[in-house]
Amino acid sequence: MRLSSLADYAVLMMRTAASQCGGARANAASLSAKAGIPVPTGQKLASLLGRAGLIKATRGSGGGIKLARPAAAITLADIIEAVDGPIALTGCLEPHGAECCALSQRCDIRPHWIGVNALVRDALAHVTLAHLIASPETLPVAAFSPPGLTGPASATAMESVQ
Repeated sequence: MRLSSLADYAVLMMRTAASQCGGARANAASLSAKAGIPVPTGQKLASLLGRAGLIKATRGSGGGIKLARPAAAITLADIIEAVDGPIALTGCLEPHGAECCALSQRCDIRPHWIGVNALVRDALAHVTLAHLIASPETLPVAAFSPPGLTGPASATAMESVQ
């Protein structure tokens, strides 16, 4: 599984907006520059993130964009879905993908993919922009673990991410 470059840039842009701008407004070009993202890409992301309700845009003098909610209330899942659409590990999990392949009528694994997909989405929904602003050294591994996912397997998996 790999995020699209656009989703990766969106996370970076949102983190930059949350950490560098605080509650102040910034335009897409300045956020793009601070994040190291090409300006046209930043402008496209501002549009997508605005449509998803993650940022608010104001035109005119003193205008710009800012987070629509506190950083602790915006998750990785929110950002990824704003850019890439619903999180789906396989084609048959996409909104209209039940008939995505020749095996769809007799597939024994699809019900399992539904559960695995829910776990992945839940993990992404438990990582907020506030987590991404914090120093990785001061953030406990448990902050990235969804409720109910505990024990050595979860700690080992999460340590490999950091």
